Amino acid sequence: MTLGQLPIDTLRARLRGPGLRLQIGPFIALIRSTLSDVERSLSTLYAYHAVEPGEGGAHFTLRVDPPPNLRRFLRRQVQVTFDGRQPFLPLPRSMAPPLLEAGLNWCVGNFAHQYLVIHAATLERHGWALLMPAPPGSGKSTLCAALVSRGWRLLSDEFALVDVATGALVPIPRPVALKDESIGLIRAWAPDTYLGQEVDNNEGERVAYMRPPVDSVNDVTTVLPGWIVIPRFAAGAGVTVDPMSRARALMHLADNSFNYNFHGSQGFDSLAAIADRAPCCTLHYSDLEAGVRAVDAWSARPQTVVHAP
Repeated sequence: MTLGQLPIDTLRARLRGPGLRLQIGPFIALIRSTLSDVERSLSTLYAYHAVEPGEGGAHFTLRVDPPPNLRRFLRRQVQVTFDGRQPFLPLPRSMAPPLLEAGLNWCVGNFAHQYLVIHAATLERHGWALLMPAPPGSGKSTLCAALVSRGWRLLSDEFALVDVATGALVPIPRPVALKDESIGLIRAWAPDTYLGQEVDNNEGERVAYMRPPVDSVNDVTTVLPGWIVIPRFAAGAGVTVDPMSRARALMHLADNSFNYNFHGSQGFDSLAAIADRAPCCTLHYSDLEAGVRAVDAWSARPQTVVHAP
C-alpha cells in the first residue's frame, strides 16, 4: 500500500502511536508526530511511497513534535528527534515539514555508511545517471526539478548513494526543495507538477517541495554514473559550458562527499571511477530553458566504460 492509499485516520493514528514505517529508497524511516502539518505534508508529498505494515524495525527513527518543556507553551515551536537526539535547535511551528525533510537529510548524510554518500542531485535517462554536485544557491534543485518535468527520472535531489561494490547509484527519490523565485518558476514551467505548501524557513527564504513523480518512486533500478554537471546560476548571464578535467572532477566529488574517508581506499577508488567514467563540466546559466538544453546536449556525450572499483 502507498501512503496516498492510506486512510487519513489510519495515518494519523500511526503517526501519533507506533509510528509510520515509510519506504524511502533503500531505507525504512519510522516517523512519529502529533502535528497536522506533518500529517498533511507526508500524505501529499509522499503519496506514492510504500507504507510498510506492522511495527517492525527501521533504519531511521524520527519524531517531529513541539519541545517537551516550557517552550511548547511560551512559543509555538517544533523540533526533530532522532533516536533521542536533537540535531537541530527548535524552530517555529510552521517549519515542521521542512524540519522533517532536514531530519531525513541528516540521517542519510550521517548514518548511511553502507553507501558512499555524495551531496548531489542525481537523475537518470537512457540507463545512465547524471550527477549535479553543487552548493546551495547554485540553481541545482531548480534545474533538477525542470529536468524531471522533461522526462528525467529523479534519483534524488540531495544525495548520490553509490554502491561501492558495483559503482552504481541507488535511487532515493524524495521531494525536491525549491526556494523563493524557483517556486514560481517551476509552477509556470511544469503546471501539472504538485508543489506543497509554501513556508518561510529560519533564513527568511520561502520554501516549497515538489512531489517526486510516481514513475521515479516506483523505479528501483540502479544505474551507473554517466555525466557530471556542476550548475552555477547567475542572473543575467548567458549559457556557458566549461569542460572539467578528471582530476578536478575527482576533487569536486571528494569535496561533496560525506563519508568517502569512512570507506578508506575503496571510497577514494569509487570517486575516481566516477570521475573516470563520467564527463564533467561546469554549467553557467540564467535561463532555465537554455540550462535544460545544455544539460541535454552534455548528456549526449559518451561515457568511458571502466571496471567497478
